Order: sequence, then structure tokens, then C-alpha cells
Amino acid sequence: MTTRLSARELIDLVLDEGSWTSWDTPPDHSNATGTYAEQLVAAAEKSGVDESVITGEGTLQGRRVAILASEFAFLAGSLGIASSERLVASIRRATAEGLPLLGSPVSGGTRMQEGTAAFVQMVRISEAIAAHKAVGLPYFVYLRHPTTGGVMASWGSLGHITVAEPHALVGFLGPRVYEALYGKPFPEGVQTSENLFAHGIIDAVVPPPQIGHVVHRALEILDRSLYPRTPVGTAENDAVTDAGALPDVDAWESITISRRPERPGVRRLLRYAASDVVPLQGTGQGEADPGLLIALARFGDAPCVFLGQDRRGQTEAHPMGPGALREARRGMHLASELGLPLVTVIDTRGAALSADAENGGLAGEIARSLADLVTLDAPTVCLLLGEGTGGGALALLPADRVIAAQHAWLSPLPPEGASAIVHRSLDHAADMARAQGVRSLDLLADGTVDRIVVEHPDAADEPEEFCRRVGAVLEQEIHALLLSGPGTPRSRADRHA
Repeated sequence: MTTRLSARELIDLVLDEGSWTSWDTPPDHSNATGTYAEQLVAAAEKSGVDESVITGEGTLQGRRVAILASEFAFLAGSLGIASSERLVASIRRATAEGLPLLGSPVSGGTRMQEGTAAFVQMVRISEAIAAHKAVGLPYFVYLRHPTTGGVMASWGSLGHITVAEPHALVGFLGPRVYEALYGKPFPEGVQTSENLFAHGIIDAVVPPPQIGHVVHRALEILDRSLYPRTPVGTAENDAVTDAGALPDVDAWESITISRRPERPGVRRLLRYAASDVVPLQGTGQGEADPGLLIALARFGDAPCVFLGQDRRGQTEAHPMGPGALREARRGMHLASELGLPLVTVIDTRGAALSADAENGGLAGEIARSLADLVTLDAPTVCLLLGEGTGGGALALLPADRVIAAQHAWLSPLPPEGASAIVHRSLDHAADMARAQGVRSLDLLADGTVDRIVVEHPDAADEPEEFCRRVGAVLEQEIHALLLSGPGTPRSRADRHA
């Protein structure tokens, strides 16, 4: 472990120099007696603060933010009634003043000297954070070493974005408690920030000097004052709405082109086309599927929550599973809570067909993704980038606007599968593709797709230029939706009728 920073040292790393203003008033410790009263006095002398959390505001690259920071040197950062009252008051003040909130806990949990009265404060803290988020204000969490118990189970686990200090001990159960109760040590490597990241519980592992930069980048994307006020144009020929403007390429040829290993996927799209990206990770509930990429992103000045099926992360051994759709649904909820447009990207050979997928509730996740999208109270854009096979593709399709790459396609099964069902062989795959109307031109003609981004003649041969064209179209579409507002649930569903 690196040297543990005090609360003030962390605040000084994050905020602009000289901008910190405390919101704290003296805590009420009048009920403390005996040894506990002596411990409080000693803790204040040792830590230089009067309670286990300090709160206040400052500026981060000129933008006002509120901060809640634990001080481990004060009784191991434990939460008592007074420190909980301080947290609740400060969260409510941040909400009233419309400020983004950064919480940085480091704590052994509830203060045992105060017992149940301190323990139940978790409820009030969680309620205050929920109210903050309910009005569309962001809440970021930076977990420090160690964060356990009631702190982890309240304000440590409610962030829109949650990152942790490298090698931090983070979890619900204190390892000393486990060993005392069960007579053996807790398994190594479980309660670490790196393990939580691998399991999709936190979004990143970030050293303290970088946390301010990460929060600033996220706030730049979230800042509504930077949203456009006028439409943004896009270069001519970036996308077409008239099928006659494109060559009549055979469906099977488009499918073959879409399967080229060199074809750009979501990672290259973000690399070449996005002006900023803050990657996120997993569902926040113990799942991370490499077949789905989730991020906050901007295309030009157009912000969004970005959900992309990652062709690189999907393999025959590990196809996209139900966890990827649960991760996508987390992104949908983020877009709603933060008031951001949502961009979904379809590029999949199909969701997993396996016992694990069945046990994981794949069909239900497809249904819930569809339901979430058609009722989402945020503007939505769908990009059909490459292969679009089965329910795993359909789960990300409903949107206010649907854009397709020229050689992208959408089908209930891969053409080979359709051929096997109808003809009991794979020999008629090309004919099935033609008959089923899977290509982008067919989708434009039937109203499933609104615009087609041209390829010259194949995105795999011009990946950077193609991605930049897609990015320009996404920027224009997001801007237009920000000005007009999201569509209605009926309009998103009816477009596919």
C-alpha cells in the first residue's frame, strides 16, 4: 500500500488551490461519556479534525463541486451519529445548491461505541444520496484503503461512477471480524479494488493524483451548460436517406464484408471519432462482460452514455451473455438519471446459446432491455455498425433515431441458421439473407433505419475515415435530439411495426 492520505491531503489533490470552503459545524458529542469521551478527544488531537468526515465545497478546474471525505485517523473513519448528521446535512446542501458530489470514504464501518443508534444512520445517508441523484445531479465515489462495513454498504456503493485507490481493501466484511468469527483468514485477493474492478463492481482503479482529472472529464460530459443550442451540420455524403444514392450491393456480399476481422468496431470508433471517453465497467453488481463496452463519451460537443457491443470481446468460447445486457441496462439507467442522451451500438454474431446463458436469464434480459429502451426518458440513437444477429442485437435497437453502416445488417438468426431451419442445410444461407431483407438498404426502405453511413467501399479498408464519418453523424443526431427532446415510447416501438 502507498501512504494513506488524510482527508485534507486528498481534497488538496482534487480541488483548485485555495478554493476549499468547509461546511462543517462543531459536532455534538455531549452524550459521550467515560472512555468513549476520552477516545473522541484523543482522536481529534491525533487527526487534526473534529469528526471522522469533513465536508465542504471548492472548485475543480473552475467548476463548483461538493466533497465528502473520511478521515481514517479519527477512530478508523468510523461513522457515528454526529458524523452521519454531518454527511446528511452536506448531501442535502449540495442537492439544494445543484452541485455535483464527490464522496471519498475510508472507514472501518459503523462506530461500535454508539451501537445501533449509529448503525441505522446508513438509512438516512442512503436516502439523502438517492434524493440527490433523483434530481439529476451526479454522485462520484472514490474508495480509499480500507472501506468496509456500513460505509461501503451506504454512501460507498451508490455512485453513478465508482473508482478506487490501487490495492485498497474494499468490501462489506471486515477481515478481522471474519477471522474472529470463523477461526480462519478471509481468502486473499477478494476484497481488493483490482478484484472488484475485474468483477464489474467498480469502474476503475485510479491513483489519488489522477482522481481530480477523472472527475473533471466526467463533469465536462455531464455539464448541461455546454449542451448545444443550435443544430450542428455534418459534411455532405456522410450519410444518406435515399437508398437510390447507394449501389445495390448483394446482401450476402454485405454480410461477408461485415465479418472481415479488419472491420472497425466500437473501440476504434471511440478512438477515432470521440472527442472524450470516460470508460466504465460492468453492472456495478458483480458482472462484467467483455462483449459490451460502456462509457461516458462525447462526439464533438455532443455528450452521451455509450453502450457498444464489442466485436473484439466476443469469441466462440465466450459469446455475449446475459451479463452484457445487464451492463447495458445499467447504462440505460445512467442516461435517465444523469439526463444524458444514450447511444447504443449493435455489432454481434449473436448472444450466447448455452446452459450458462439460460441459467443467467438471457431471454428475460432481452425483454427487459427492450422494455427499458422503449420507455427511456432520454434521447436515444442506435448505430447498426456491423453484424446484427438475433435477440442480442434487437435488445439495443429501439431508439429515436437508427443509423446503419452501409454493410451492416440485422437478422433474427445468422443466415446459416435460417438456412438450416428452412432447408435443413447451410447451403442456402446467401439466398436466405436476400429473402429476409437483412441489409441496411432493406432496413432503410422499411423504416427500421433512418440514415445509412457510406463506406468507400468497405470500412475495413478505410477504418479511420469511416469512423470519423460515423462520429460526425452521431454528433449531428445527438445534437438534434437534445434540441427536440426524446421521442415517445409509442414512436420508438411503432417505427418497427
